[in-house]
Amino acid sequence: MRKTYYSWILICLKNSFIHEALSICLDTRYHREDEISPDGVCISHLPDYKIIYRTMQTYPEILDFFMTLFGSILTDIREKTPLVHHMTNYVTVNDCANITLCIGASPVMAHAEEEVGEMVALAGALVLNIGTLDTLQIDRMFIAAKAAEKYGIPIILDPVGAGATSLRTKTAQRMIQELSISVLKGNAGEIGTLAGKQAQVRGVDSGGVNGDPTEITCGLAERLSCTVVMSGPIDIISDGSRTLLCENGHPYMGRISGTGCMAASVIGSCAAVTQDYLSASATGVSAFGIAGERAAVDAAGPGSFKCRLFDSMASVRSDDVDRYGRIRSV
Repeated sequence: MRKTYYSWILICLKNSFIHEALSICLDTRYHREDEISPDGVCISHLPDYKIIYRTMQTYPEILDFFMTLFGSILTDIREKTPLVHHMTNYVTVNDCANITLCIGASPVMAHAEEEVGEMVALAGALVLNIGTLDTLQIDRMFIAAKAAEKYGIPIILDPVGAGATSLRTKTAQRMIQELSISVLKGNAGEIGTLAGKQAQVRGVDSGGVNGDPTEITCGLAERLSCTVVMSGPIDIISDGSRTLLCENGHPYMGRISGTGCMAASVIGSCAAVTQDYLSASATGVSAFGIAGERAAVDAAGPGSFKCRLFDSMASVRSDDVDRYGRIRSV
């Protein structure tokens, strides 16, 4: 059973979805409609907590399932140090490289047409960021993305400024239509624009979106068959069938440039070690948010906060995500 299942068990339990949690735990060995525990005892009359207890008595190894959560993805990153290929903007390229190193992955920033396809073949994930777009870069991004599709490498798209100008909007729309995007990460204005909703984007900053953000995120994820992350004070993460809210973070993260770009790098690092891109995205935004919370404790302002952010990201442990991650399902 994949480690990322454990995270869903915890979420199910936190939301009192006891039988769903058991179904995940026991896979084909237990089905709610059978009303039978793994040891063959009828359990339809038992309270939920006793069903859990009896199940764990019968299968002690299931206890481990409840103890290994989203943090296992961080463990895998630091053990495997996957290569994450970035084609990003020149404003935050150094920040993206450093935050990738801090989480435990290895960044590479290759843009030349002659090598992007070859470099992608070596990577565990491809991060595309359209923050400083031009026509040459667009062509190179498509070359890299087509290579990623060929090799089965996840593509993380950050449609920076979609909705602000026609070039950015049309490029982002073309990407989600023509490419197999694994994770689409943007702010409310960017995601709302790509969902076809009325949204406000000023430069690269979000002015909001008309409509329910959770429904918009979930609907776009279902339409694109990918994971969509709408960043904000509460991050919304959905693959169309499962939707999570993450409440980690600090207001200082909105007062320095590059945190959105860095979040995409962290998500890309997580996606490089698991095919469960919803769990990868939840792990990424939560770990990055925890780092932001810790960095703000002793920061005198945005400048010192940014320096501390990298140190905090490097010090976030696997069990920190499980203990301090404020993730819930909706």
